[in-house]
Amino acid sequence: MAASPALRFSALSEPVRHAAGPVVWLERLVLTDFRNYGRAELQVDRRPVVLTGPNGAGKTNLLEAISFLIPGRGLRHARLPEMDRLVAGAAQDEPRRAAWGIAATVNRPEAQIELGTGRDPASFGRRERRLVKIDGTLSGGQSGLARVLSIAWLTPQMDRLFIDGATQRRKFIDRLVFGLDADHAKRLGQYDHLLHERVQVLRNEGEASRDPAWLSVLEQQIAERGVAISAARRDLIGRLTEAMAAGSGPFPRAQLRMEGAVDTWLGEMPALAAEERLRDMLAHSRGVDAETGGALWGPHRSDLLAIHGGTAMPAALCSTGEQKALLVATVLAFARLLADLRAQTPLLLLDEVVAHLDETRRLALFQELRLLGLQAWLTGTDASFFAALAGEAQFFDVREAKIAPA
Repeated sequence: MAASPALRFSALSEPVRHAAGPVVWLERLVLTDFRNYGRAELQVDRRPVVLTGPNGAGKTNLLEAISFLIPGRGLRHARLPEMDRLVAGAAQDEPRRAAWGIAATVNRPEAQIELGTGRDPASFGRRERRLVKIDGTLSGGQSGLARVLSIAWLTPQMDRLFIDGATQRRKFIDRLVFGLDADHAKRLGQYDHLLHERVQVLRNEGEASRDPAWLSVLEQQIAERGVAISAARRDLIGRLTEAMAAGSGPFPRAQLRMEGAVDTWLGEMPALAAEERLRDMLAHSRGVDAETGGALWGPHRSDLLAIHGGTAMPAALCSTGEQKALLVATVLAFARLLADLRAQTPLLLLDEVVAHLDETRRLALFQELRLLGLQAWLTGTDASFFAALAGEAQFFDVREAKIAPA
């Protein structure tokens, strides 16, 4: 596949200002061997970016690349090798994988920051590892990305968010927490590592030979981080619900809450007491956890519950259109909240969202983007859906991994 030529595009008009604070925006994006892109470079201004073109052209791949500029596994939740571009090997029937990389220039109010991330080519075939660089310095993990940039996204795959399992709902709310609490990503990583280590101790040693002191240490650390994770989610959801209640327009308000044992305890007792309760429950469930290879208690068991504020109906029972509208309302409320609390705006990645909104809600979404003044990246196959943004957004045509101003 031929490499995409570099693309430059300059601002032709001043962007809309947001009264609540400065805008954080992506100025430059460079992809190397990412999905169907050999190399692509895109430079934009701070206005919304609209990407149109046929299905399979690479529009979503661009959004996915941007989503890797915060901690996690991106908007498709893909494994690191899945983003590698396949290139011809020594023989035509033996393609090889080229390790992908992403570079970006982020403009913040106080400075311009260079970000870089990609799969460590030395880790291929072993435990996959993602490298992160911030201003040219190799970072010890992904959590530093959350201090530079906040990103929220909506994709067609998320249309079933309120219907499918709790895992994706937890991931959705955790990504939003990153915007308010950069340490949340680090705590999640530590929590998962500690759970894994506890399972190894429980499974690899018989009950008679287990070291109760070491298990107690692990369970105390799990309890501390687990309660901190639940508390951060609880704080974000409380603020988010208030932001939605204060909103206006045709999008429904969602009443949100986390549902789980630790979440209930935090509503009934101080955080230290909740830690003690979680630690005790982990100790009591060692036998069951040894058999299942998991943990019966903890924030990894919690679920996000959403209620339609207008009808009092659980989101899982709402129509597909209303579920989409609830998601849009939640993401817009998050953007308003972040602008008010941190005096900065997140990036919004909206993949094929406008095609599933009626005209009233579509125009309301565009108006909200104007008021927020943030940089949103929108994709669609039909350019006519974005006609109301003419003169206010940057338009690009994406075809066969080639990007051109539209």
